[in-house]
Amino acid sequence: MMFKIVADSSSDVLSLADVPFASVPLTIRAGERIFVDDAACDAAAMTEYMLSYKGKSSTACPATQDWTDAFGDAENVFCVTLTSNLSGSYNSARVAAEEYMEAHPGRRVHVVDTLSAGPELRLVVEKLQELILAGRGFEEIVSEIEAYHKRSFLVFSLQSLHSLVANGRVSPAVGALVGLLGIRVVGRASEEGTLEPLSKVRGDRKALPEIIRIMKELGWKGGRVRIAHNENPAMAETLCSMLKALYEKLDVTIDRCRGLCSYYAERGGVLVGFEG
Repeated sequence: MMFKIVADSSSDVLSLADVPFASVPLTIRAGERIFVDDAACDAAAMTEYMLSYKGKSSTACPATQDWTDAFGDAENVFCVTLTSNLSGSYNSARVAAEEYMEAHPGRRVHVVDTLSAGPELRLVVEKLQELILAGRGFEEIVSEIEAYHKRSFLVFSLQSLHSLVANGRVSPAVGALVGLLGIRVVGRASEEGTLEPLSKVRGDRKALPEIIRIMKELGWKGGRVRIAHNENPAMAETLCSMLKALYEKLDVTIDRCRGLCSYYAERGGVLVGFEG
């Protein structure tokens, strides 16, 4: 019974140990420049370019065929996507899953709409990896991953909302204040899969306790934490230390955002996925 995990590139995962895995890239377009969010994407260079670029920019989800190609010849596929309320990635994956199962009777594909982005997807991917390696069957994994997803969350701190406003993800009224006088927005991925600003603070130092406060309100009690940042390692490391001070044996990692998450988080952004 061959298993495979396939996630779109908003997960920031490129490879997994011991379980077949594929990352399906989204793309970012800025004028004539196109950035494909694959292993070759230079997220730092893209971020630098976007700081000076004054024109329109947009993102595009993977095509149905991209998903189908990523499934390969796997008998059982678990597909993890960016929130359907911000991207067409989920719908594209659903169509690919239906076509794949129709073309290969007996094969199965389960698509998880994470209603989130970045490190929360990483948590879902890692949980799928854990369940597969534990020898669980397909239906059992479907049940367990859907239950797990209900207790995983995403909190973010952003110092610019330019890309989110430009793509209609956040209202201009909210975006206008962020970045002025060092204002940061701290928020969460809502239950509907939208970005929900919860508070505004001045500077990273004040954003850190606010992140932890929201995490606790959402039920964090020492569960796994995955931190991703776009060129803000100092804040990520400080947050990691603060969390470890609360739970010494905490399972926490820090990664740099790849292309899609760098585009939306922008320079200085920090994303935190965690188990509630």
